[in-house]
Amino acid sequence: MATQRTEDRMFIVKLMQLIWLLFGILEALIGLRVVLKLIAANPASPFAALVYNMSYLFVWPFTGLTRTPAAEGMVLEIPSIIAMFVYALMAWAVVKLIWILFDRPGETTVVTETRTVQQAAPPAATASKVVTSEYTQSKQG
Repeated sequence: MATQRTEDRMFIVKLMQLIWLLFGILEALIGLRVVLKLIAANPASPFAALVYNMSYLFVWPFTGLTRTPAAEGMVLEIPSIIAMFVYALMAWAVVKLIWILFDRPGETTVVTETRTVQQAAPPAATASKVVTSEYTQSKQG
């Protein structure tokens, strides 16, 4: 049972790592787009064209959101920067949602035990002592 729980947790961790990787690649692609626009890279260059074409789909919902300042061919794409923040927030939310939905923490049980212990005493009196102990036990589910 514990090995199944370990395998389930490993799957969740690997899934979250994959999500972070995919969103990280997307963030890098959009960030590269921002840098290329900022340094006025030649859009006819095959590399710049590839970056612009691949990132356009993800930046498109944010186009026209704000003004895009430009000077001497250099462009500061503020909508692309906003897109990066939104996608980072989405990645965080997806990872948290997966953690909440699929991770099952182990059950915690509190056990209380009370014992009466007879102690040897002088013949005139009999003494007894009550001992209470409590411990917490985590049970893997």
